[in-house]
Amino acid sequence: MKVTKDQAQANRAHIVETSSKLFRERGYDGVGVADLMSAAGFTHGGFYKHFKSKADLMGETATCGINKTIEQMQGIELADFVNFYLSRKHRDEKGQGCTLAALGGDAARQTDGIKATYEAGIEGLLEVLQGKDQELRTSRAEIINTFAHALGALVLSRACPDDSPLADEVLRVCREQILEKLAP
Repeated sequence: MKVTKDQAQANRAHIVETSSKLFRERGYDGVGVADLMSAAGFTHGGFYKHFKSKADLMGETATCGINKTIEQMQGIELADFVNFYLSRKHRDEKGQGCTLAALGGDAARQTDGIKATYEAGIEGLLEVLQGKDQELRTSRAEIINTFAHALGALVLSRACPDDSPLADEVLRVCREQILEKLAP
């Protein structure tokens, strides 16, 4: 039975979505093509009908994950972003959370093409966090500092065992410090 063009596009989107989650949970080197395809409900042999390489899929999943974060952040206040980003819920949901926090270290060891995907995503996130209203805009330097601080805090917290008091302390201390600086 031949797959329609629409079904092939839906299958590809499903593979990207499933792979995005698995990459965030296990890292780029922590999951192979066979595992990715199996998790999406397909055979390993069908992978190359959709993608040229694993790196091709990695770039698409990064774009997908970062774009979802950007969509979720539309219109959100910076303080609300910090409260969510540095929450235990976000920390514990690696597969659903920020692609940059989950895979930024992995991306640093990838090709320039994948790094460019991350660069574009970071620019998009900074733009959304900076806001559109010229009178309420936070400076780019402040946004970079806030995001880098939050991202680093999340990575440090995730590096600790789940039941570690330090994991929660890092989130709490950094959240409080960032919010204090944001207060008028």
